[in-house]
Amino acid sequence: MSRDLSNRKLRVGIVGGGQGSFIGAVHRIAAELDGQAQVVAGAMSSDQERAAASARAWYLERSYGDFAEMARAEAARADGIDVVMITTPNHLHFPVARAFLEQGIHVVSDKPMTFDLAEAQELVSIVDGGKLVAGRDQESAGRVSPGLADGAGGADRQ
Repeated sequence: MSRDLSNRKLRVGIVGGGQGSFIGAVHRIAAELDGQAQVVAGAMSSDQERAAASARAWYLERSYGDFAEMARAEAARADGIDVVMITTPNHLHFPVARAFLEQGIHVVSDKPMTFDLAEAQELVSIVDGGKLVAGRDQESAGRVSPGLADGAGGADRQ
């Protein structure tokens, strides 16, 4: 998936962070703070009703019932997300990251991204094979846009 990013905001998705979550709002504020990105899609809860209500409360354009469906659907859209923020419970960070990376979507995850070396190596092999960016929470935020520009999406926006 290669998309020109030079003349538009980054389109961001979120997995987790729905109603009752503290961290989801923190990540949204961080993503949108400089006006260069907009959260447009989410799979914000494993509970279908809570996911839909959370997406409505954030005025998201698209809401999904689960992260795997979201990864497939967003990868297939011409206006799909460029990067996903993972704000789920820790045990889901790896499977969510893998699902989006396998679809060619960049990832920013809460920590820990993985629980063991084998999971980490699996993500590295996906990232290395597809010119993708995978980073961990706020420390990677400043690297996502340049990383996208360095081979995965468009001109440098800084």
